[in-house]
Amino acid sequence: MLARTFGAFMRAVLVAFLIATPALLLPGVVADTSQIVMLIAIFAGLLTYIEYFSQYPSIVEFRFAPPFNRLRFVALFFTVFLLTVICRGLTDPTNFTHFVTSLGAILGNAIDFPYSPVRLVVLTLPADASHELVATVRTAAGIAYLVSLIAMFCFVTMVRIFGWPARGGVFNVWVNLPLFDPTAGGDVLHRLKRDASLNIVLGFLLPFFIPAVIKAAADVIDPISMQNPQTLIWTISAWAFLPASMIMRGIAMSRIADMIEEKRRRTYAEANHDALQTA
Repeated sequence: MLARTFGAFMRAVLVAFLIATPALLLPGVVADTSQIVMLIAIFAGLLTYIEYFSQYPSIVEFRFAPPFNRLRFVALFFTVFLLTVICRGLTDPTNFTHFVTSLGAILGNAIDFPYSPVRLVVLTLPADASHELVATVRTAAGIAYLVSLIAMFCFVTMVRIFGWPARGGVFNVWVNLPLFDPTAGGDVLHRLKRDASLNIVLGFLLPFFIPAVIKAAADVIDPISMQNPQTLIWTISAWAFLPASMIMRGIAMSRIADMIEEKRRRTYAEANHDALQTA
């Protein structure tokens, strides 16, 4: 009980700190914006505490299959933190902000080729956008894309080399996939593989699809203004993190399907062996 309470509290603090990071580190944030961000951070922290304090699953997947959620949180935190450092370097440059900005610029320029995700993000900017804003968006997109690729590589390594989640003990589908109903109809194995493929395909398409939707919506509603540092940080973070998270979820569900299939194969083999012995 005490360990669960402390773990839920620490997770809530970390989630709240993640949301408040841009407002805490960026200079010149107005008081009204800071208050709104703090309210959102407290609300998100409270939801996180309730979710992890409860013994029963609700919405968070893979709660008892670490380090899946920890890896996603670390990836999102580093994305938000590094983009905040880049934006802070525009007004208060330091050696660290210069290093992160230079790294992001190298990555952004390397990935900024025709029809690439970074090029599509840059094309969402208005035609009269300044050169500095274009360079900042390209740099932020490059560093965010790098973090998402590292997160996916780390998760694939855990699955393929370290045998996630089997090495953590017995995997309970109901607890770790609360939004997946095994009794909804059809073979569970087929549905897991279908959902895994769908998540992976959508994860690969979203970096291209999101900028296209933003660009198309700009003709109907007011476009998102990247001039605001916090808007830039959260927009680029969502653009990079959501596809990576979906791909990781697809890989995880595919791994669970493989485990179920292997379990079935061993069960059928043992049943056939017993039937042959009794014949």
